[in-house]
Amino acid sequence: MDPSPRSLPILSYVMKKFPSFKRPAPSDFDVEQPLPMSPSSLPSGPYFELKERMPHLTNPKLISQMRSAVADVSQTRSILKKLGPRPDHEAVDIAKARLAEIENELEEVELAEANADNLKKKEAEREKQMYKTVISLDEMHESYGKLLTDAETRLEKIYEAAAAGYNGEDDVAVVEEVNEEVVRILQEANQREVQRIDLAKKHLRFLPEAFGKIRPLVVLDLSSNQFQMIPDSIAGLENLEDLNLSSNILTSLPESIGLLLKLKTLDVSNNKLVALPDSICHCKSLVELNASFNKLAYLPTKIGFELVSLRRLSIQLNKIRSLPTSIGEMSSLIFLDVHFNELQGLPRSIGNLTHLEFLNLSSNFSDLTELPDTFGELTNLQELDLSNNQIRELPLTFRHLNNLRKFNIEENPLVIPPKETVKNGVEAVRAYLTQRYHQLLLEEEEKERKRIEAQDESPKGWFTRSTSWLKDSVTTVSGNVSEIMGVEGTRNQDPLLNQQL
Repeated sequence: MDPSPRSLPILSYVMKKFPSFKRPAPSDFDVEQPLPMSPSSLPSGPYFELKERMPHLTNPKLISQMRSAVADVSQTRSILKKLGPRPDHEAVDIAKARLAEIENELEEVELAEANADNLKKKEAEREKQMYKTVISLDEMHESYGKLLTDAETRLEKIYEAAAAGYNGEDDVAVVEEVNEEVVRILQEANQREVQRIDLAKKHLRFLPEAFGKIRPLVVLDLSSNQFQMIPDSIAGLENLEDLNLSSNILTSLPESIGLLLKLKTLDVSNNKLVALPDSICHCKSLVELNASFNKLAYLPTKIGFELVSLRRLSIQLNKIRSLPTSIGEMSSLIFLDVHFNELQGLPRSIGNLTHLEFLNLSSNFSDLTELPDTFGELTNLQELDLSNNQIRELPLTFRHLNNLRKFNIEENPLVIPPKETVKNGVEAVRAYLTQRYHQLLLEEEEKERKRIEAQDESPKGWFTRSTSWLKDSVTTVSGNVSEIMGVEGTRNQDPLLNQQL
């Protein structure tokens, strides 16, 4: 969980130069009652050695604040590590839905008050506890993740303040100023209808609430600024079709963004978003969504069911571990870029994207090891990048991708098809997989033929044994009848019967 030098250069530098705190963890560690993180609980050392001092960081008050921030980062990381992997977002949503169903079932059982339902009630309670555990674990990850983000942000700001010559007399803070151009735009919007506003690269730190009153606005460009948040009042832009929030420092989007029902293009790339709000699913007019270069770990579970008009989805350079099953419902999607994530596989529903033309799944490295057999249903696919993964075998259905023109599968431990075949191009790959399919089909037919022959031989032996047994039985019965009926003369004749005759 060390900070990336690319995404957090200052924090990475600080954490490398600053001595780490090593605290003994108690054996009875409880994630719900973690150790206090107040300055009074910090150890008295270690302190800097002169050779390890960071540039600009000489003020005693700043050093004290830095120690506190580093301790918070260190302890929060430790807690997150002890919690283990975070549950999959879709699994959490399923757990919440199932928990609500169980609650209703338990209410029905209690109303029935029947002894026969006691066992069912106990089983439901056990299942309920299991789902609660999943939800609770996810909530703890969310809480401690925010604590970690806050602590890391504070750490960066302290060092930035030191570099700017901060003397340590007051708290580290940023004075917000209203940009003159923003004021001019708001005044102009009060006098006439404004449909386009371009505030890109204006070094803005916050957006006034009054922006939500510019109802005729169709295009709004706020890219390449220093926004940390967007006000909820943005929901008032009921005619907005194009919103560009790229290259800011946003950690979240307002839930009210779901009220932008006419929004067609949304660019939130190159921010610090850890999640997209579920309300984004209500933006049903969206045609293009770019959320690349963020910290997303998942997409909203129902995003595919709602954004059926989406044609382009760019979510590269995030931390996404899985795509939601609903992704297969994006029937209009023609462009999907998921490279540089942590994908551990693809849902089978991916095969439903029959209009998809471009797909980039490259650089998921050790996580992506195979493709589902439904992959061959992407019959309109023209460009495919699978490079830098751990794929060993392409599914046989890959041979159905007849429109594929550009194909990259470099840096994979590929066995089927052989790399020599791949070098000859996509046509050679399809031909190889087609031949392999027919070969496997013949082998399967041969196995089936032998199985049927074995079955045919088995009844024959049984019938022979049965016939032999039947002959023996008939012979025995015939002998007994002959003895009873007195065959061969007077054998076993009854004197009394003869006298009566």
